[in-house]
Amino acid sequence: MRKMTEANLQAAFSGESQAHMKYLVFADKAEKDGHANVARLFRAVAYAEQMHATNHFKTLDGIDTTAANLQTAIDGETYEVEEMYPAFRAVAELQGEKGAVRSTTWALEAEKVHAKLYGEAKAAVEGGADVEIGEIHICELCGWTGIGEKPDRCPICGAKAARIRTF
Repeated sequence: MRKMTEANLQAAFSGESQAHMKYLVFADKAEKDGHANVARLFRAVAYAEQMHATNHFKTLDGIDTTAANLQTAIDGETYEVEEMYPAFRAVAELQGEKGAVRSTTWALEAEKVHAKLYGEAKAAVEGGADVEIGEIHICELCGWTGIGEKPDRCPICGAKAARIRTF
C-alpha cells in the first residue's frame, strides 16, 4: 500500500474508533436523561462507525493470528503501563489536574492486569489451547479488571459491587 493511502486509512481508523466510543458515551448520557430513542440512535450509529473502523483496519492488514494479536495487545498494554500513563499522570499532577490524575491512575492500574491476562491467554494459545479463565469482572467506574469471585467493592476506586459488570 502506498504511504499516503496507508496514513489516510490510519487516520480514518483512529477517527472512526473515537467516534464509536464517543457515541456510546453519548448514548449512555441520553438514556440517563430519559431520551431512549436518542440513545438508540447513538448506539446504532456507533455500530456503523465500528464497521467503518473494522473495514479500515482489515484493509491495513491489522489482523494477524490470535497469538500475534495477543502479542500486539500485550505490547500496547505494556507501553501504557510503563510509559504512557506514568507520563500523562506526571503532567496532570504537575498541573494540578485532579480528575486527570484520577483517570490516568485508574487506567494504569487496570492496564497492568490486562497485560498479565493477555500474556496468560497467549501462552495458552501457543500451547494449542484456549485460555482457562473464570468470570471476568470490570468496574464501570474505573475499569478495574478482576477474575474469579466478584468483590463487594472495587479494589481501585471503591465502587459498590452493583457497578462491577461480569463477562
